[in-house]
Amino acid sequence: MDRTVVKGMTAAAGWLALVCLAVVAPASALLVWTDNRSPDTLQGKVATVWRTVGQTLRIGGEVGPPLRMVLSVLLALVSLLYVSTLVGLVTTAITDRLTELQRGQSTVVERGHSLVLGWSEQTPTLVAELLAAHAQRRNSAVVVLADRDKLDMERELRAVLAAAGVRRVRLLCRRGRPADPAALARVSPAAAGAVVVLPPDTPEGDTQVVKTLLALRAVVGDTRPVRVVAAVRQTQHVATARLAAGPGAVVLDVDGIAARTLVQCVIEPGLSLVLEDLLDFAGAELHVHRVPGLGGRTFAELRAACADACVVGLVRPDGSPLLNPPPQTVLGPGDAVVVLAMNETPPTWNGARAAESPPPPPPSPGPGATASAIRAVPRRVLVLGWNRRGPEVVDGLARNGWEAVREETPPTPDPADRVLVLGGPDDHPDPDEHTLVTLLRLRAAERESGLRSPTVAELTDARHRPLAPAGPHTDLVVGGRLVGLLMAQVSQTVELAAAFDELFSPAGNAVRLRPATDYVPAGTEASFAALVEAAGRQGDTALGYRPGDSRIPLLNPPKAGTRRWAHDDTLIVVTTAGTHQPQEHPVSPADAPVLP
Repeated sequence: MDRTVVKGMTAAAGWLALVCLAVVAPASALLVWTDNRSPDTLQGKVATVWRTVGQTLRIGGEVGPPLRMVLSVLLALVSLLYVSTLVGLVTTAITDRLTELQRGQSTVVERGHSLVLGWSEQTPTLVAELLAAHAQRRNSAVVVLADRDKLDMERELRAVLAAAGVRRVRLLCRRGRPADPAALARVSPAAAGAVVVLPPDTPEGDTQVVKTLLALRAVVGDTRPVRVVAAVRQTQHVATARLAAGPGAVVLDVDGIAARTLVQCVIEPGLSLVLEDLLDFAGAELHVHRVPGLGGRTFAELRAACADACVVGLVRPDGSPLLNPPPQTVLGPGDAVVVLAMNETPPTWNGARAAESPPPPPPSPGPGATASAIRAVPRRVLVLGWNRRGPEVVDGLARNGWEAVREETPPTPDPADRVLVLGGPDDHPDPDEHTLVTLLRLRAAERESGLRSPTVAELTDARHRPLAPAGPHTDLVVGGRLVGLLMAQVSQTVELAAAFDELFSPAGNAVRLRPATDYVPAGTEASFAALVEAAGRQGDTALGYRPGDSRIPLLNPPKAGTRRWAHDDTLIVVTTAGTHQPQEHPVSPADAPVLP
């Protein structure tokens, strides 16, 4: 057998023919000799046997002179050669096509899809949010192009697709280098509704983002603008990436956003869950609407007339946001309204201008709760761990009046101080390892001393959040998840890029947590709409509230229902940083969670 195979196809075909004849010829002869209808003569029986063999092997079944039999066999061989060649060509084409599909190298023919270029820890979060954003659209798709195996990408994103519960949106994965124009052309970027460029989890990730942006411009061109949202990890590469992306593109600074978020969460304990709820597509999120017939109304009238959404601000015709403007600001021609609503459907506006309700009695200030007394309270943050975002975090804290002190080991808990745990060194393969170990040591120190310090801990991987030994007084800030959520929001509504940039800033208009008793007396029975008006009279824009017995925020709650507001209820507002200074509370008992 080995020697026959080595001799090539001719020898193998010859042996195959002999084996087939050795089986078919005797069987055909037995079939003819046992048939009562076969010819009586020997010559007739032989001719019938030959015809049976020829029809079985499809090599001709003619009988008669030798020339006729040879021509019959020749035509049968030609027919066999044609059919087998055609079958081989079709089989090869189908096999190549299936292999191409399996390797993720086929061309995407969809239009209006969201295109994700690159792979990083933000990819699952980003894809999940894009699937949720496309859930209400028909014939939509989310396409991912990365230099990874297609089956591996689909396997990792399968859980995301199942969790999203979206059946009308197709998820397509393609393999290729995003910086390669040939691979980029296969995913039809010119026909995409939005293109999101992620930095890979490598030291040269920002360089890959710049090359991908240049390749995108080479494939699409400057005459066919595409909505592009990109991210770079290090602040010094933002300017270069913006030059490569071209006008109209949005480039986000991952380190800058993470640093500003950490500063905000130190200033406002419990803010991380509010920011995540504000950025994801589950529940209420920000939308931009241009509604005819609202021109000439003031911001206070718009806020009172919106029945099922929270009016947050305006967007001027040039795209600049105006969040939490003064109540007398007038909606001009071409202005859009920024609202916090459950979906993209325009909110309901009251036809008549709602009259402002009488202001509730202001709460009586507590003893010593003057602005000068509040500013005199020392503010200190103990920083455990260090990475490249550390200097920007310390600088942001200093600009807000907080003193940052670096510590090598977890200190003795002191409720007067706040603790910030930064991720491990930048060159560490798992930066969250330092955060988890430090949190474990802090919890052990708290059990020994019986005291608790409000803590903010930085994580890079959302999968480590369930592992973190955190209590109700600890905020876990997953920077990668927040950036992924932010990119998904901006990719769907590019006008929100400047608005989110302001909201994430420690200065200016930002999201803050204020005691509900700053706006109504404790024990007041009032609706959320009344709290919206009360906050507006103090120059704040209410987005929702957090009950005192829960850490889960409620954004854009129903305005009609009433509840009794207590001391430990918290109102979520957009306000100018520094407008209200939270009063520092005395040392809390060990068995009570430290909340703002």
